[in-house]
Amino acid sequence: MAFFQPNNTKVPKKHVVDPALQPWVERYRPKTIDDVSAQEHTVAVLRKTLTSTNLPHMLFYGPPGTGKTSTILALARQLFGPDNFRNRVLELNASDERGISIVRDKIKNFARQTPRAQTVASDGKEYPCPPYKIIILDEADSMTQDAQGALRRIMETYARITRFCLVCNYVTRIIEPLASRCSKFRFTPLDSTSSTSRLAYIAQAENIHVDKSVIDALISTSSGDLRRAITYLQSASRLSSSTVPPTPITPADIQEIAGVVPDAVVQDFALVLGIEPAADSDMAVDQPKRPQKGFEPIQKKVKELMREGYSASQLLTQMHDLIVLHPMLSGKDKSKCALVLAEADKALCDGADEELWILEVALRIHKAVAP
Repeated sequence: MAFFQPNNTKVPKKHVVDPALQPWVERYRPKTIDDVSAQEHTVAVLRKTLTSTNLPHMLFYGPPGTGKTSTILALARQLFGPDNFRNRVLELNASDERGISIVRDKIKNFARQTPRAQTVASDGKEYPCPPYKIIILDEADSMTQDAQGALRRIMETYARITRFCLVCNYVTRIIEPLASRCSKFRFTPLDSTSSTSRLAYIAQAENIHVDKSVIDALISTSSGDLRRAITYLQSASRLSSSTVPPTPITPADIQEIAGVVPDAVVQDFALVLGIEPAADSDMAVDQPKRPQKGFEPIQKKVKELMREGYSASQLLTQMHDLIVLHPMLSGKDKSKCALVLAEADKALCDGADEELWILEVALRIHKAVAP
């Protein structure tokens, strides 16, 4: 008996990543340059290139998480559209591909190819689609000197059909002949207003309830790095939803995820050293009496901190901020403490013992602020 055999030939589908499986950093990456938080000067200049389509070689530099890679990717999508993006844009991370062989082979081969003619976008929109390609070199400050030198000639030879965008954290690590061929755009750490609005938008889109204290904790622990703040928020959301019913997110949760020392622990440590809490802090109200002075209480407190597994360098950073911003310490006392903290930071970078140096710092700060 014959049966009808259906045609099981399947048309291969385009690979699409499920948005639910994407990290929030990628899911909420700006789609257009107008979505980029802050960086008004850079956005204003690049917006004009969308109308003139005349793009120079560019050098984006600034701290991590300030939108450098997101800006150039958003600009490329607005220039070429979804259909031409793949064949017009080459994105390389120079942290992995930073040798001269990559410059001579992969980059040169892509740069010498003449762009295809403009095609009608499948989404029905019109795009400028200028007659050149874009090569994005992320983490360009990790490229070797030879690789940067080989890149100079390629940028000149194929400038008519290829534009380069170098993205780096430290502009001083880019050789001067390469930097002089690019228009420089400095990305500054995001201000608290821009970070707050972006984090609040993401929290609302993900149906997460966070109050102002949580967002302030995200901003303070990320130090202007929006990418890090979004990652912390996603981690906190996962921890919150792991319980039934979900537990509310608190600033203490953010500090735990970020690996910083809780504020109460730092203030308690400072109190043992003889630094009275500021009048507007919680410790000023909660502390019933001053602790016992002397070597033994300080040694006991340092041992307790180290047994808790707190990072010594992180503890020094937070102690520095507490001391420098303390309203009741004199400038002379602050300068003495800052010198001690700087010496300890150098020793820890050289591989010194953490517990011994925290004890050294504690004793010298105690001596400096003692009446």
